[in-house]
Amino acid sequence: MAMMKMALRSLIGNGLKTWLNVFVLSFTFVLIIFMQGLLEGWNRQAVTDTVTWEIAGGQYWSEKYDPYDPFSIDSSAAVLPSTLKEEVEAHQIEPVLYAKGTIYPGGRMQGVLLKGIRPDQQLLALPTYLLKGDDSDVPVIMGAHMAKQANLKVNDLVTLRWRDVNGTFEAIDIRVAGIFRTTVPTVDIGQIWLPLEQLRKMTLQPNASTILITKGNIPIQKLAAWPFKDQTELTKQTVAMLQAKSKGYNVFYFIFFTMALIAIFDTQVLSIFRRQREIGTLVALGMTQKQVVTLFTLEGTMNAFLAVIIGTIWGLPLFIAFSVHGIHIPMDTSSFGIPMADKMFPYYTMKLIAGTISLIMIITALVSYLPARKIARMKPTDAIRGKAL
Repeated sequence: MAMMKMALRSLIGNGLKTWLNVFVLSFTFVLIIFMQGLLEGWNRQAVTDTVTWEIAGGQYWSEKYDPYDPFSIDSSAAVLPSTLKEEVEAHQIEPVLYAKGTIYPGGRMQGVLLKGIRPDQQLLALPTYLLKGDDSDVPVIMGAHMAKQANLKVNDLVTLRWRDVNGTFEAIDIRVAGIFRTTVPTVDIGQIWLPLEQLRKMTLQPNASTILITKGNIPIQKLAAWPFKDQTELTKQTVAMLQAKSKGYNVFYFIFFTMALIAIFDTQVLSIFRRQREIGTLVALGMTQKQVVTLFTLEGTMNAFLAVIIGTIWGLPLFIAFSVHGIHIPMDTSSFGIPMADKMFPYYTMKLIAGTISLIMIITALVSYLPARKIARMKPTDAIRGKAL
């Protein structure tokens, strides 16, 4: 306790220098927690949105379907397995058919991926109810980014050309029945959604599907021709992308953290240099070299302790405000293939906060200990004469 009081008295005696170090450390402390919380919130939000808009409980894929081979799309559809017929009829499984096509908005040619889905599906957040219509036209829906690329609005007509299963090219005018906004680029960019039976009729593939989207609570069957992909497997690319971005942010953490630690290291070295006579007197009066090292290490560590207190005072209201109201993103990131909403909601955990505090305390103690090691080699007489360092 006496050592703590001496360390605190010394810190207060340093005046403005101590509070500058404390503020820099508190800024680093708050910045690390804020950015890590933002990335964690982004990760959770991206995975949740992907599940809501595209994956649901998981997907069966036709064995011929390869999402990385666009040339296989036209030949990847397969007939629905009979063992899943009941689940399909009960809307616990939603079949989706893929086909390649080309639209001609404003005289331009633009390749698209056609996706057929039942208008009355309830597994995805897509507004497929807009696909219900009469036989006079072919209603389609598309994402806001796709509509912007094609310069299309609701109720616009555009010519669609596709090739059926026999290789014959056909064309028809389609009507934009609705435009939706989503944070998931894989259901928006370069894609058009239309009624499943309409696409089957157009491609001459009755009862065919490319993938089967499942409800979350149904039992999964092992089918040789239809391998199942769960949520973890289908979202691993999104998670990997966010983890890669997290590593990029670590560069900024390192820079700010290094600046704060250099300030503490410099303060400790200067303090030891200026207080040589005081240190020599303490040693001559009976304080052991180990106790002197502990004193200076405590002084540096208390910088981190005060930084946590100051950082909590001004950082906690910011964390609460951002968690409740979110952070507005002023740019559209969907064109970059990044699943990001208009508002980001950081997510803070006790593990994140406790881990950051522990890291700062440990590294600060280490940085404070390094210059204090020289004290262990000093002679009291040399210190009193000012020749210790």
